[in-house]
Amino acid sequence: MTPHKNHMREAIQLAKEGMRTGTGGPFGAVIVKDDKIIGRGQNCVTSTNDPTAHAEVSAIRQACKTLSTFSLEDCEIYTSCEPCPMCLSAIYWARLGKIYYAATQNDAEKIDFIDAFIYEELEKPASERMIPTQQLLQPEAVEVFDEWAKLEDKIHY
Repeated sequence: MTPHKNHMREAIQLAKEGMRTGTGGPFGAVIVKDDKIIGRGQNCVTSTNDPTAHAEVSAIRQACKTLSTFSLEDCEIYTSCEPCPMCLSAIYWARLGKIYYAATQNDAEKIDFIDAFIYEELEKPASERMIPTQQLLQPEAVEVFDEWAKLEDKIHY
């Protein structure tokens, strides 16, 4: 059995465990570095009342804590389902090197986990999105950005 399949089976097992124990939806993820699992996550949205507690985000948080870094560029993620837009964004921000997934977003849609509408919303101008958006105090926010730009000892990420 290949290491890839072992890691994916671990992600699927986390999904199964989380679902069966009532932790959250049927999603699991592991993050691997040098063929060793350094982060595990399962969906905990309903048990923590945290809509960001998806399996991938939880695994990223654990892996970053394990490695004491915010960059996982030498790591890979195995997730039991194709990542939703939020998780995909988190994966990019964490700089993971590769994504392996089992079920597709179409498979998830069949059990009422529908991500397509978020992808559609992202393509629209802000003024046409379902959630109203209003810009306020841009000059004050830009002042903070200008101060950041001048900092010499900042950590780039």
